[in-house]
Formats: sequence, C-alpha cells, structure tokens
Amino acid sequence: MMMNCKPAVVFWSLGVLAVLTSVAEEGAPQSFKVTSTERVNFPPNGTIRINSSHGYLSVDGWDEPQIEVTITKSTDRFYKSAQQEEATRRLERIRVVTERRSETELSITTVLAPRNGTWSPPLPPTTKAGVTVDYWLHVPHNSRLVIHHDTGYLWVSDVTGDIEATSHTGDMIVMLPTPGQYSIDAKSRIGGIMSDFAGASHNRFVVGARFARAGEGPSRRVYLRMGCGNITIKQIPPPWPPTND
Repeated sequence: MMMNCKPAVVFWSLGVLAVLTSVAEEGAPQSFKVTSTERVNFPPNGTIRINSSHGYLSVDGWDEPQIEVTITKSTDRFYKSAQQEEATRRLERIRVVTERRSETELSITTVLAPRNGTWSPPLPPTTKAGVTVDYWLHVPHNSRLVIHHDTGYLWVSDVTGDIEATSHTGDMIVMLPTPGQYSIDAKSRIGGIMSDFAGASHNRFVVGARFARAGEGPSRRVYLRMGCGNITIKQIPPPWPPTND
C-alpha cells in the first residue's frame, strides 16, 4: 500500500507546484484604482455643492484661495493583472464632474453608470458599477457647504461658513472651530447624535435622535440630516499659543 501511495503524493505535489507557478506568473488578484487631483481658484465666502457622492468624503478648510479636489476610484472586486483593461473600463464608468456655476459657486457631482441591458423597476436606472470613490477636498475656511451624500463616511473639518449636509447611511463627523457662534439642527432617523456643544437633545422612537442649539446673535447655520447612522459634532480647540491680531 505504501508503494501505491507515493506516486499519488508526488503527482499531487507537482500539481500544486504548477498552480502556484501559474499564480506567480499572473500576479495575485488585486483591486485596481486611479487617482486624480484638480485645483480651482475660488474666492472667500463662496458656495460649494457636492452632489451624489458615495464612499469616503472628507472636506477640510485651509488658508488657500483655492479648492483642491483629489478623487480616488477603486474597484470593489479583485482582478488579475490580465484583467486590468476590464477593471479600467469599470472605473471609467463612474465620473466626478466639477462645474463652475458662477464666480462664487462650484458644484462637484458624481455621475453613476447607466445599467447595462433593459432596465426595469425596482432597480434604479443607474449603478455604482462596483466602484468605490474616495473624495479629499480642501476648501477656503469660510466657504459655504451644501453636501448631499449617498452612503459611506462623511467628514467636515475647520469650515467656518454655513454647512448643510445630508446622508442616507453611514457616519457623519463635523468638526467646528472655536470660538464661534453656531446654530445647530441635527437629526438622525436611525442612530445617535453626540455633540461637544450645549443644546437640547431628543430621542425619537428609541432608534432616532435630534439635537438643536440656538446661536446667540449672528451665528453660522449647521444643518445635518442622517437616514441611518450616527452624527458627531466636535469642537476644534483654538490654536495654542493664541495668535495676536
């Protein structure tokens, strides 16, 4: 019996070696991605509209009179090296379009891919096509933001203008500079709200929450809405040591 088993073991080992060699030649399957960066001159106190974004969206204020938009698109599934062309075509189906509507208004819109074949409800006519998008934006501190996010993680930090942000599902974190006066209206249909600012909190039907804060005198408006997920509102401490004006 031992003599009969040895050839089988040798044959199996050679088979495994052949498979490993083939994988090594083709390369391990991987997620393909593409990154692009765009800069647009933009004045203070302008309005930036972000529409139909999904995935990870980060918006940070900075001192430059410009908007910097860095977009990374990556495939959700893994492809072999020989399938790079197929992966590239999939990435190209999702577009992020920057449009200058006026001297003081800019829109950044994600255009989804149309569904292949005959479309019929209840499926929507467009699809994310198995592509995740990461958005990294730098904007002037005092910009006004109007964000309509679909799903995923939403982060806004160090922006002193009015903020309106809505999201269907995910988590939302808003970091507000201090000192500063803010009028805050935040609501999550299914989820919680945590705030460093004093205000009135209400739980709705156990699963939802609402937070409101009335600003004193002239204040910046912060309007936040989440379908399913949590909202966190944090204070950014003033710089230390304090700067002398």
